[in-house]
Amino acid sequence: MPTIPDILSDEPIKLPPRGSWPSSIHTFDDESHILAIRSALAAQRPLLVRGEPGAGKSQLARAAAEALGRLFLSEVVSAHSESQDLQWRYDAVGRLGDAQAMVGTGSNACNQLSHKKYLSPGVLWWVFNWETALQQHTDGNDQTSKPIPPKKWKPIKGSVLLIDEIDKADAELPNGLLETLGNGAFSVPWLDYPVTTQANTPTPLVMITTNEERELPAAFLRRCLVLNLHLPEKRQAFIDTLVRRGKMHFDTQCHEGVYQEAARQIWEDREALGAGVARPGQAEYIDMLRIVKELSENHAGQLAMLEKIAVFSLKKQPNTDE
Repeated sequence: MPTIPDILSDEPIKLPPRGSWPSSIHTFDDESHILAIRSALAAQRPLLVRGEPGAGKSQLARAAAEALGRLFLSEVVSAHSESQDLQWRYDAVGRLGDAQAMVGTGSNACNQLSHKKYLSPGVLWWVFNWETALQQHTDGNDQTSKPIPPKKWKPIKGSVLLIDEIDKADAELPNGLLETLGNGAFSVPWLDYPVTTQANTPTPLVMITTNEERELPAAFLRRCLVLNLHLPEKRQAFIDTLVRRGKMHFDTQCHEGVYQEAARQIWEDREALGAGVARPGQAEYIDMLRIVKELSENHAGQLAMLEKIAVFSLKKQPNTDE
């Protein structure tokens, strides 16, 4: 009897606001996306999602969390991120400041400067073991924000962690996550126990996105399942996909011809730019529709507006003729 929950396809899922993430809508209109998510759950492996910017990689993780009834957490990687930042953070500067303030006061520094008071759980700690993360959050004087779970959520329902744009960091970050993601555990200085996945709770689903700006280490790739998320390469299939997703967001707020024309403009601009540069995609398409439906209500006005806003929404590459 299968133990991995199924996900319904072709049914819009409303994505409520989560932290800094605005509300949105998602449809699993490709069965391979569902299979990749369920396979990652079954294999207890991270799912690496490849694809161009704006293809919906990050939203796929949010949709997976919503469809599975799980907590959604995310961390955006930067060039300065380290693997430890995803596990735990330590406020050394704050401790030094407190130590200096205690000089000459006669205070018992051993108790007041306990390392645990300056230790905060990272996103991996929260999804591995909510209870110990919550306890450390309290012991660390609430130095960082605590994730806000959905109503009625409990750790037994599980979680989804999005590690966004991992290719922004150098190879040390994915390499540093190999043991943690492989073993479901990591050590924290000043604690006499390792952080491990909580007993009697589902293994967290870790979804990682890359825009392919930097090659990922081979050892890291071997420990992931990989989903390539691309828009269709044939013109009509490309336009049909965008139109379908546009209608899912805006329904009748845009006219049929507007959905088609905006998708055609995206296709033509992608073809003109060719490969090797950032090309407009689904994100730009949704932006265009949102603009025209806000600035004009009638069909002719929306079509005219599409032509006017192309310079803002599509022409994003620098003009090399100037």
